[in-house]
Amino acid sequence: MEFPAWDTDLFLFLNSLHSDFFDVIMWHASATRTWIPLYLLILFLMYKKLGWRQFLLMLLGLALCVLLADRISSGLFKPLVARLRPTHALGDAVHIVREYRGGRYGFVSSHAANLFAIAVYSLLIMRRRYFTVFMLFFALFVSYTRIYLGVHYPLDIICGGLLGAGIGWGLAALYRYWCGGRFARNKTCDRNQLL
Repeated sequence: MEFPAWDTDLFLFLNSLHSDFFDVIMWHASATRTWIPLYLLILFLMYKKLGWRQFLLMLLGLALCVLLADRISSGLFKPLVARLRPTHALGDAVHIVREYRGGRYGFVSSHAANLFAIAVYSLLIMRRRYFTVFMLFFALFVSYTRIYLGVHYPLDIICGGLLGAGIGWGLAALYRYWCGGRFARNKTCDRNQLL
């Protein structure tokens, strides 16, 4: 598969904007474990707002978001497209942090797919402006760290984000249908509690 030259040019430009200080920030911001306290806080706030039945259903949707986004990006796209990561394709032109080069293939970004699936799913359920802005900024920022670290081209991130957003949107639609449609009579969800 052919990728446009601007994708590599933009990658090289963005990846070249680095410093020792930001190397540390971006390294830690890219790590999933860094954000565990934030994820737990968001889950707690959603639990308090939704109640335990709706929360369990929402949690199942989040788990499906991550499972689908990760499996489709890593299990389908990466081996099918087989686009080498910049760290494997561009050699010394890439700024690498802590000798991290990632796996062999990078299209599409699993980080971006997972983050945007979670962001879009949760913001469509919460439907609060501050939460929407925060989640989109969070997903964009952490996705950008992957370019900074040299393991993804911009198109890897954009396409991964679109994949994740589609998955998040679809699962949020199913959640809202379950809670607001004919299944609402089962009292799994209270339509008045939908945010």
